[in-house]
Amino acid sequence: MKIYCVNLQEYIPFTGGETLQSVVARLDGRLGFSPVCARVNNKEEGLSFPLYAPKQVEFVPVSDPAGQRCYIRSLCMVLYRAVERVVPGARLEICNAVSGGYYVRITGSSPEIADRVGIASRISSGMEAIIRADMPIERKEKPTAEVIEIFRAQGLDAKVALLESLHELYTIYYRLDGLADTTLSPLVPHTGMLGAYGFVPYEEGYLLLGCNPSDPSVMADINEQPKLFRAFKAYQEFNRIIGISNAGSLNRAVESGESGMMINVAEALHTKHIRAIAQAITDRHRDGGARVVLIAGPSSSGKTTFTKRLGIELLTNLLRPVMISLDDYFVDRHLTPRDETGDYDYESLHALDLELFNFHLCTLISGGEVELPTYNFEKGIREYRGRRISLPDDSVLLIEGIHGLNPELTLAVADEMKYRVYVSALSTISIDDHNWVSTTDNRLLRRIIRDYKYRGTSALSTIRRWPSVRRGEERWIFPYQENADSIFNSSFIFELGVMRDEAERVLRSVPRDVPEYAQAHRLRHFLGYFASVSSRLIPPTSLMREFLGGSSFKY
Repeated sequence: MKIYCVNLQEYIPFTGGETLQSVVARLDGRLGFSPVCARVNNKEEGLSFPLYAPKQVEFVPVSDPAGQRCYIRSLCMVLYRAVERVVPGARLEICNAVSGGYYVRITGSSPEIADRVGIASRISSGMEAIIRADMPIERKEKPTAEVIEIFRAQGLDAKVALLESLHELYTIYYRLDGLADTTLSPLVPHTGMLGAYGFVPYEEGYLLLGCNPSDPSVMADINEQPKLFRAFKAYQEFNRIIGISNAGSLNRAVESGESGMMINVAEALHTKHIRAIAQAITDRHRDGGARVVLIAGPSSSGKTTFTKRLGIELLTNLLRPVMISLDDYFVDRHLTPRDETGDYDYESLHALDLELFNFHLCTLISGGEVELPTYNFEKGIREYRGRRISLPDDSVLLIEGIHGLNPELTLAVADEMKYRVYVSALSTISIDDHNWVSTTDNRLLRRIIRDYKYRGTSALSTIRRWPSVRRGEERWIFPYQENADSIFNSSFIFELGVMRDEAERVLRSVPRDVPEYAQAHRLRHFLGYFASVSSRLIPPTSLMREFLGGSSFKY
């Protein structure tokens, strides 16, 4: 029997029951990299995957997003084992991605926990010893009732609650040195396959750092994000207060008929935060500043609905919002920069006429009048259709666009005249104590649903374009998010349950014989952790309506 190796574009023989890791060893370095996992028939699998029939196999390096997931989740397993050795019985929580790593909390009754510097050093040393020992990480599958008892004995109450809510007959889990855990992605078969990492004190907890994707021997850099961290922390505290912080507790709330109350409370929190941002803008405006409000954020963060709701709150503060679209300031198509593939790069800052945009802003702030352009996307040119505006003293400009926090966008405008808002779906609900929800996955699911419903775009096309979108975000949005005066978290604790049925239906349309199926399959598996929540319970002004439909706003 043979597998077809996508990397080498050739058939490779194997014996029944042979693992992918064994096949890699026989290739004798021909891949040119050390794989950490693989895509088997366009599904992500670990290298311990046994072969019993012909398959298509693509081996995956750590630089690939799937490789990164495998690497960091494997590192989390090692962290769990090290924590249990250093502080037996302590509770480990891996909360969310921030500052180039993953925020970790360790709690318990031991007085040692107060010495975070000492604990971090001992845990880091423990992780190093586990990696150096090259211990096996075994993939297991047992009846769920037995797995629940394993986790109950380890004190993993969140995992117990989750498994009890899923009602599955069998559960896959991993075992390292006698300790069991579940994970959202395949793990490496041996700890010695892991390279650089870091575990350091950070804020009130710790930061787990993976490796540099381009060089696994080098630890990833810390990128301080104090404002983003505070936004995460505020929502995690809210989750704690209402008693819903993970998929298990969320599913229990849904099963007990509490969905309506949960949605109402989460929507009220959004309103409270939007109102607070509107008040901050109003106060600064009354002091002679904040004439221009710049609203930025990555794809599917809910910027459009946030901007509309912010405008309503400003009106209640007796300020009249005037909206300008950055899209109308695109340069003519033939002047648009090109990306690395030679295509027009509409996400580049320099796809905009910065000189004209700044001239118009300064004119409006000084009391003048301007004629706004309208970009004709069909012809690829800017046109003028007699739209003239001015900015009275009781008005404020609202400008939504991905470049809003980039200082270069508004170089000619004094800082005191600007108020910057960063909007993103910062997911704070987790699967369980050791498995967080990726903010990127949350946004991708939103976009898949929206593109399918309103733009006639298939899930396949959205997934195929997503890497390009992510590269644009990494270059033009994320480096500037700490410039924000306010950060608005557009996520909801219930939204994955609301999106589940619609997203699964759309994702099922992705064919099995395309590379994008791996992403579609992974997302469908991920959604399976959440109980369905009826979208009928979502109010028409909700930010979620931007993606689900049924909004009272016009888009």
